[in-house]
Amino acid sequence: MLDFLIMVDSVAIILLTLLQSGKSAGVSSAFSGGNGGLNLFTNTKERGPEKVFANATLICGFLFFILVIVKLATK
Repeated sequence: MLDFLIMVDSVAIILLTLLQSGKSAGVSSAFSGGNGGLNLFTNTKERGPEKVFANATLICGFLFFILVIVKLATK
């Protein structure tokens, strides 16, 4: 049962990640400051569906971490 929950959570994380829009033009432009000062470490605020997807991804990530720890503890 625990294996099934981990698989379902993994699929949910993948789908939620794919549904999110990109936040930058790329890694090289984020570090070099291209695209009008776009920076990887700026504080961007999601709104509407983007915020829902970001929060759901975060929750699924924590759930995945907890499920894996429980699985390892019960081995």
